[in-house]
Amino acid sequence: MAVDRLERVNALLRRAIGEALYKVFAGEPVDLSAVTVTQVETARNLRNATVSVSIFGHENERSAIIRKLAGKAPDLQTIINRELKLKYTPRLRFQLDTSIEKGDRVLAVLSQLDVPQADEPTEPEV
Repeated sequence: MAVDRLERVNALLRRAIGEALYKVFAGEPVDLSAVTVTQVETARNLRNATVSVSIFGHENERSAIIRKLAGKAPDLQTIINRELKLKYTPRLRFQLDTSIEKGDRVLAVLSQLDVPQADEPTEPEV
């Protein structure tokens, strides 16, 4: 399978899983506004897919949310099978993605640095 096609399948799965989460968790006490599907990596044979999920806030509940997502994986796979035309419906495995939080921390550190703006004149030291 061409790499370009696999990238398109990953993007399609990422969007489909993000939309299906609201159908699967309807009526359950899970804060889906904090859950973001950041990346999907599908195996070349389309049998397995690793879904990276970022959870904003809820530091104490992250492992519980990941377990709930893993528990609902068969329901998500059913919806994916119904909505997408793929040769195989991949088995989903969820993992926590902390890259967004790391990026936020770096941006916070950079904003705390006292860096003069380019348009501000600097005074020469005497």
